Amino acid sequence: MSRFFERYEADAVRFFDEVISKEGIPRPHYNKLLHRFGQFSIDDIKARREIVNIFFRNQGITFTVYGEDEGVERIFPFDLIPRVVPAHEWQTIEKGLVQRIKALNEFLYDIYHTQKILKDKIIPPELILGSQHFRREFVGVNPPLGIYIHITGSDIIRDGAGNYLVLEDNLRTPSGVSYMLQNRQAMKRAFPVLFDKYKIRPIENYPQELLRTLQEISPDSRREPNVVVLTPGIYNSAYFEHSFLARQMGVELTEGKDLVVNDNKVYTRTTRGLERVDVIYRRVDDAFLDPLVFRPDSKLGVAGLVNAYRKGNVTLANAIGTGVADDKVIYSFVPAIIKYYLGEDPILQNVPTWLASNPSDLKYILENLGSLVVKAANESGGYGMLVGPESTIEQQETFAEMIVANPRNYIAQPTISLSRHPSFFNDTDLWGCHIDLRPYVLYGKTVTIVPGGLTRVALKRGSLVVNSSQGGGSKDTWVVDE
Repeated sequence: MSRFFERYEADAVRFFDEVISKEGIPRPHYNKLLHRFGQFSIDDIKARREIVNIFFRNQGITFTVYGEDEGVERIFPFDLIPRVVPAHEWQTIEKGLVQRIKALNEFLYDIYHTQKILKDKIIPPELILGSQHFRREFVGVNPPLGIYIHITGSDIIRDGAGNYLVLEDNLRTPSGVSYMLQNRQAMKRAFPVLFDKYKIRPIENYPQELLRTLQEISPDSRREPNVVVLTPGIYNSAYFEHSFLARQMGVELTEGKDLVVNDNKVYTRTTRGLERVDVIYRRVDDAFLDPLVFRPDSKLGVAGLVNAYRKGNVTLANAIGTGVADDKVIYSFVPAIIKYYLGEDPILQNVPTWLASNPSDLKYILENLGSLVVKAANESGGYGMLVGPESTIEQQETFAEMIVANPRNYIAQPTISLSRHPSFFNDTDLWGCHIDLRPYVLYGKTVTIVPGGLTRVALKRGSLVVNSSQGGGSKDTWVVDE
């Protein structure tokens, strides 16, 4: 191992370390990277850190932490040591995600049409019909190509044995892809020589693939589709991403006030007058899309948008109602969903999950709160979660009361020791941080996955929570040909 990493404690007995094996030997796909970093001094690392920081500041790469006193926006935390995924491992991830997304799309089409999976009692109907994201108003509505989930970001982890598992699916408005793209650009500026050492698969074509996917789902095939991005506005935590993707695709970034519905068709206001809109890549939740149908107090949506959508005059990506498959309770049924619709065993397994709505599971959860991770069914960003081993007795008692009051809204999973990866702190400290991986899946006429994704890092020492809103950061992800 290079002298630079001699002080790194992999602790590969307790955790799966991405870089160092249990025998203390670097994994083959990291050899070149370790050798190169071994040639750097601390001053070299600090200089490269400054290159990255300047790039991020100039690009305005920020995210918002709500409730913070010191300000609204922060530079997105970035770790300099990239994650390397060999091609044979990526092939498994890719196949597993394609299988999963196709099955989930079949599931969504079914529950908004014949509901055969409910009649066959594969999933208890009350779990679907009682989901806060099931939209009864859209039963029978046919999205173009029969596709509901056009953009997905599934979170993948590795357990102690190194097995890839799906932790959750993000099917409504998954975020983070802009950081994936900008991380790559930052690394190329800071470590150009490293890119000569590896055959790293490119990710830079994601915006073009996204635009192609959005154009393919246009309801009107007779003309060049007009695509827009719908953002909640500058105070949204992911506003940088909304503006970045619109700019990269060469389409308009719009807010609800920029759009108008006439005769069940959507138009955007421009200096040239009204222009017809065919596809809306919406980064606004269902409840805020149309004040005439959902929340009447919403200022983020467009009055009449839902009727235009129902009439087939505009496509929304992702479709209204996809959140029912985003529900963490429904997540536990995904292996059965794959088997039911595709007749296949899942390539990527789920994390074992207990449902508080099941009386025997509820008893187990309440008796083991100190060792489990408990999640609210429809929260995201690390909110509404209890990490048992890191919690206090008071926190466990509070969660127990909430679970008993609303068991449908909670699941529990074992506390999995996420794989670890060496990360820099203060440009001098080096220790193992827990990570996950969020690949991005596009679904139009075909399924497309750019090779890599956003590796998120729990930057608080010992923490298992990788979300940026909870103090996490990210690193570049390299899929390398061997």
